[in-house]
Amino acid sequence: MPQVVVPVRYPLSENSRATLGKAIQLAEAEDADLTVLHVNLYQNSHRVKRTELKRAVEEAFGHLPRTRYVVRSGMLVEETILDEVAAQEADVVVIGSKQVSRWREMIRRLVSDPDVEQYLREELDCEIVTVTPEDAPTQQSTGSSES
Repeated sequence: MPQVVVPVRYPLSENSRATLGKAIQLAEAEDADLTVLHVNLYQNSHRVKRTELKRAVEEAFGHLPRTRYVVRSGMLVEETILDEVAAQEADVVVIGSKQVSRWREMIRRLVSDPDVEQYLREELDCEIVTVTPEDAPTQQSTGSSES
């Protein structure tokens, strides 16, 4: 079964909603399972719970069948996302344009060419979809409003 992973912020920002909307659209089109991922940073005191993440996503998009909600803890968001994507053996990773700039900074420290998509393709062997708010699907709710 194909797997789509989408990292998001909590509470959901406008960019996270756009990225999540695109991920939902791709998962439906590919008949894929969807993993919604949030990373709690060790250095922050606020800890998001899986139930909070699920509730926020379902309030914005309705019930999403074949969706897992995952909250991981880590020191670096990007590294934790890479670990989860590899663990899920994701076929597609959907990231927001703001995430790309943060990943670019991290990669710049590791290699001389900060091409995020190329780096992720080499590290993960999966498709990378980058979403800007303008790319967001026009329909905000793709599932039913029931839980």
